[in-house]
Amino acid sequence: MTVGIVCEPGEQANEFVFVTPDDTELKTGEFIFYESSVTVENDDGDLVEEKKKIFARVTSREQKRGFPDNFMADPGVSPESVARRLGISTEGVDLYKITATIIGYFDEKLGDFTNPRIVPQPGTTIELASDTDLEEYLTDVDPEEEGSARIGELLHRPPGKTQIDLPIDNFASTHLSVLASTGSGKSYTSSVLIEEMMQPDSRASILIADPHGEYGSLQEMETDDRFQGDDGYSPEVKKIKPEDIHIRISELTVSDLFSLLDDPSDAQEQVLAEAWDELQSGSDGNSEYISTNDLQQKCQEVGKEKGLESSARALDWRIEKALGGDLFHHSKHLSLPELLQPGRCTVLQLDTLDLRDQQMLLSVLFRKINHARVEHVKGRDSELDFPVFTLLEEGHRFAPADGDARSLGILGTILSEGRKFGIGVGIISQRPSKIDDDVLSQCKTQIIMQIQNPLDQDAVKKGVEDVGEDLLDELPGLTPGQAIIAGDSVNTPFLAQIRERYTSHEAESLPATELWTDAWNGQDTEPSGLTEADEEEGVEDRDALI
Repeated sequence: MTVGIVCEPGEQANEFVFVTPDDTELKTGEFIFYESSVTVENDDGDLVEEKKKIFARVTSREQKRGFPDNFMADPGVSPESVARRLGISTEGVDLYKITATIIGYFDEKLGDFTNPRIVPQPGTTIELASDTDLEEYLTDVDPEEEGSARIGELLHRPPGKTQIDLPIDNFASTHLSVLASTGSGKSYTSSVLIEEMMQPDSRASILIADPHGEYGSLQEMETDDRFQGDDGYSPEVKKIKPEDIHIRISELTVSDLFSLLDDPSDAQEQVLAEAWDELQSGSDGNSEYISTNDLQQKCQEVGKEKGLESSARALDWRIEKALGGDLFHHSKHLSLPELLQPGRCTVLQLDTLDLRDQQMLLSVLFRKINHARVEHVKGRDSELDFPVFTLLEEGHRFAPADGDARSLGILGTILSEGRKFGIGVGIISQRPSKIDDDVLSQCKTQIIMQIQNPLDQDAVKKGVEDVGEDLLDELPGLTPGQAIIAGDSVNTPFLAQIRERYTSHEAESLPATELWTDAWNGQDTEPSGLTEADEEEGVEDRDALI
């Protein structure tokens, strides 16, 4: 469909301006194209001229011509009515100038867009990109093949017209971020992706860190016919409650212990380090099972040997305070085979763990996962002979911008090297400005939803390189369920409407007024503030002076 004619180049080298009599089809972010001859290499290696569709994205609009201002002086009378009364034609009055940014033609060999670096000549006809072309070119995945995730549909097209699929292999290996203000749909969107990854044609192995208990409803997949395979496959969703989450003390490092203790002195650190080394070496028994009491006793022995008895005594209460809670145990722990299997999604419900314990837990688990995957890739025995994907809700807790988290170091290692070893990470957060810059930049696929906070908007602009200013300007105005999708999983950024979940959503706000009313109706409503006095009580003392 023809929508306009080029009138001039734009302000930037890859922009052009065209005019159109009707902008209703051309919202910001819409895709258009023009045809032009470009030089390409054919199958024989020769350079030839071919006519290609050069795609572009609408970035801004302004009205060039319209009704005079005095035609709109009365809000109760339309300008068209005024024009008709004056005998003026209302046809072709409006004219709009549309600025578009060139994306390029789709190169089948590269599987991506190539920018010809030439703007169209004035007078060139501009067409609206077809739904078929956009479905084929926006992402490099065939929805009929294994490994595609139906995320939703293109925002500016009629419902159901332009479906969008993302390549699971891509975002599961090069990492993913879902960034949005509270209530904009980040957990909802993450759950949609998990639903797609747990389909029979993917059967992913997923670990979710869930600080708010929002992902438990994914268990509905186990009995939903849409997730059942012809070969008997059914996804398993395993919820692990806080009271069942443990770290085996022997899985800690001495650096972990230093971070857990309450401001130890240099002498205390020396005693603790030597005691820990002796326990880990196994010279006194089984190094796999170390109790709090074992560590305290060993510190006393080392302190006596080194003449640092007072430092050893000072460590006693610090160790008890650090390791005496329910999280740390001499034998219980979360084994990798228990957490991760193909076709299994494990949800760690962390809602009653404090922040420090959450960070330590993720640090230990990520170390174990990373070690197991490295061992497998190097051809050695390993508990994980398959790739894994981990999803971190409230990602800024585990990778804070101030660097104060035990989990940050190993998380940064996995984000920079995990692709080689089959470890994917998804960072979910409503505060991108509070996420470590390096962590955010390592997430190569971005799903960005409504963000109101200016600091968070600036963080997104710095951390997400592929998205233009025109799309980022849309962030405050996006409604729940609308998103910008950019990065390595797509061939060019675009606006999408996230599809509806198959499972129910647990992150809804509480219906406060309904709960208040129910609570009031359920209580004893007999008046309790005032009671009638007993006329006879205290009669003998009534005349006594106070």
